[in-house]
Amino acid sequence: MEITKKYETASIHTVPKDGSMLPLMEAFYTIQGEGANTGTAAYFIRLGGCDVGCHWCDVKESWDAALHPLTPVEEIVTAAAAFPGKAVVITGGEPLLYNLNPLTTALQAQGIRTFIETSGAYPLSGEWDWICLSPKKFKAPDASVYPFAHELKVIIFNKSDFAWAEEHAARVSGDTNLYLQPEWSKASEIMPLIVAYVKNNPKWRVSLQTHKYMDIP
Repeated sequence: MEITKKYETASIHTVPKDGSMLPLMEAFYTIQGEGANTGTAAYFIRLGGCDVGCHWCDVKESWDAALHPLTPVEEIVTAAAAFPGKAVVITGGEPLLYNLNPLTTALQAQGIRTFIETSGAYPLSGEWDWICLSPKKFKAPDASVYPFAHELKVIIFNKSDFAWAEEHAARVSGDTNLYLQPEWSKASEIMPLIVAYVKNNPKWRVSLQTHKYMDIP
């Protein structure tokens, strides 16, 4: 099911604080491509709006919330519930810019598991079955997010990022899954470094953007 009705767009600052409407960039059913849940069916909900500003971001069109229609949570959930895979990944942009309590409550009421991919730049809202924390150098995570991360996924762009990854690994729970993922445009250069690092530091695992190899969203 696709969401076809268009609603008024708004800036980050005019999105309703009660979380009843969210700036929806896109939503699609696919195979999860990264991290701990790679290879599983999931419905992705990408929200518009981000102030983190990663220069290598491959969805920069998500940054400006005003480009994306404010959409009622009820409509978003109805679309998600139409698919057989009962897992939803909320991503962005930076989804924690918004109050996600109504969205996750409504999804879980439909028997749908809730996952989030976030830089952690803002405090958590919503009820989550899985939290993937992917911190960025451009805007540090809020300290309150670290204890709740099920997965820490660090994008490796250059050699200095390994030490930076360890700084964040020291702040998450001992049960958190740790992943290093090459930045896509530098994968051929960075991958040998990641392989060597994980072999020497086996608490880490390698994450690949397998959806790009499969040529799916």
